[in-house]
Amino acid sequence: MKNKIEIVASLRGRLLEDRFFHSLNVADMARELALIYGEDPEKAYLAGLVHDCTKNTPPETQLAMMENGGMHLTPLERNNRKLWHAMSGSIFIQSAYGITDPAVISAVRYHTTGKAAMTLLEKIVYTADFTSAERDYPGVEHIRALAKRDLDAAVYEGAAFTVKKLSAASLDVHPDTVEAMQYYAAHAERK
Repeated sequence: MKNKIEIVASLRGRLLEDRFFHSLNVADMARELALIYGEDPEKAYLAGLVHDCTKNTPPETQLAMMENGGMHLTPLERNNRKLWHAMSGSIFIQSAYGITDPAVISAVRYHTTGKAAMTLLEKIVYTADFTSAERDYPGVEHIRALAKRDLDAAVYEGAAFTVKKLSAASLDVHPDTVEAMQYYAAHAERK
């Protein structure tokens, strides 16, 4: 596996400046959340660092990565390019950076949609992406504070925010996001 310095150098060359700094911020937030919740902080930092590695990659290149990597897209996924970077990124990190840890690969894969019953690392990266330092959408401070005391509630809030935002814009919502919202709503009720 490439070391962190090599990965950072690669990302600096692959990503637009604002996306590169977002990735650094997500890595920092992921490490912080890992320390709170008992996940490996270096694994969380790595997953946060690489989560958007193909965000600025041309769509046709991302599609080729996914198809060559054996990923089968649903019609909704094929028609929603905003989801592609998570899927193509999970393939790219294996070939380009030598990352073989299934937990890191899956955290990258699901950082955009989320899903029901996520692992701790998946929840951390999903939430860190919503709450990184440069994020400034209405309600981010609430989710940031929540993330540091109840990660499952923060996952629910993130998924609910996404569903509401996409629905208001009459855009399709990935079933994994709906399932994440429902799962974590039910989980929160059991606490």
